[in-house]
Amino acid sequence: MEQNANCPAWLQGFREDYKAVFVEPWSAYTGAIILVILMAVLMGSGLFWGVFGGLKLWGNYLNNAIGLGPILGIKEQLESPLMHRISLMNITLLLGAFSAAMFSRQFHISRPPPLEYIWAAVGGSLMGIGATLAGGCTTGGFFVPLTFSSAAGWAMWAGLLVGAVIGLKLLLWTMENISWGMTPPTVKPAPMKELYPWIGLVVFLFVLFWANSWWFSEEEKKAVRALLVLAGFGIGFVLHRSRFCFSRVFREPFMTAEGEMTKAMIVAIALGAPVGAALIAYGTIDPYVSIPARFWLGSLLGGLVFGIGMIFAGGCASGSLWRVGEGHLKLVVAVFFFAWVGSIASAILGNFGLLAADVDIDFLDGIAEITGLGYQAFMPDLLGGWANALPVTYTFLALWYIFVRYNESTSKYTVF
Repeated sequence: MEQNANCPAWLQGFREDYKAVFVEPWSAYTGAIILVILMAVLMGSGLFWGVFGGLKLWGNYLNNAIGLGPILGIKEQLESPLMHRISLMNITLLLGAFSAAMFSRQFHISRPPPLEYIWAAVGGSLMGIGATLAGGCTTGGFFVPLTFSSAAGWAMWAGLLVGAVIGLKLLLWTMENISWGMTPPTVKPAPMKELYPWIGLVVFLFVLFWANSWWFSEEEKKAVRALLVLAGFGIGFVLHRSRFCFSRVFREPFMTAEGEMTKAMIVAIALGAPVGAALIAYGTIDPYVSIPARFWLGSLLGGLVFGIGMIFAGGCASGSLWRVGEGHLKLVVAVFFFAWVGSIASAILGNFGLLAADVDIDFLDGIAEITGLGYQAFMPDLLGGWANALPVTYTFLALWYIFVRYNESTSKYTVF
């Protein structure tokens, strides 16, 4: 073990532990497992993780502020960003990522080449459209539905795979044919980095105080949301420390043949699906609360559009948020257009009646919402129970793993 000459011997062990937790990157598998634990805590409380709903709320506020709200039919009175559950989790996710970036001294205002801002706007806009079609982003349209055994998650998965390939081919074409705006700006050293861990600690303590004050609040809405404050912060912290990003899950196998992030995602779904099944079976959570009514058309098309968008943006929804917390200006632009265009797309599709949900009380064995883009596909209802639903999930996961592992060895399906 390397010793620090200015550090007492008894303190060296604490320094090494600090480095292991707050400085050195965690493995993708560690991040995946902790994410599943955090999701299980949320599900055990009747809650779930999402991102797009909060971003859409931010976009609604923006559209109302610039006068587009009345034209689009967005209601004037909107829920507070701090009271809206998904928006609140997005805010605390940002704080968690920022705190982790400060603890590790990795926060830096990162300015990309000028052309990257254009790709961020294009990518963010496509993600907003894709999330609207799919009823959620890679979190709410893919990951969470699969933990709740919804076929919509697999439909979006298929769209994301195809979209990632198309996005990479388009991006490769731009790299070969567009030279303007690719000169990176001068990198300036970050000031006062020695203070960063203390700033991270202040943010951490602030969030603890915030959650504690809401937990003991006399207002029921605040007390319920105290858990969301902690969960959002924890998710942002874990995403940053493990560099976990859904865009890498679908991008890396086709770009570099590297499959660690994809295999970690497979592990997360494999662990999360039985947890979700147990909580649903015991009546702890209603799966239909978080299953988008988009199977199969909306999920598939949404995944396709979203997949192209996340390649150009350089991050998915949650991945873009935690990178904003790390100081990436490109992702600030991506999140802005994601929220703005997502709000516009939701309003337009809603005005055409494609998002209005009807309830079909005779649908199979359960109650499902049906929209113009699909329905709520709960696999135990579709396949005759959990005995069939979970094996189908694990079959898809096994096939996905075989493909990724084969491609790691052969690079046969790389685009670059």
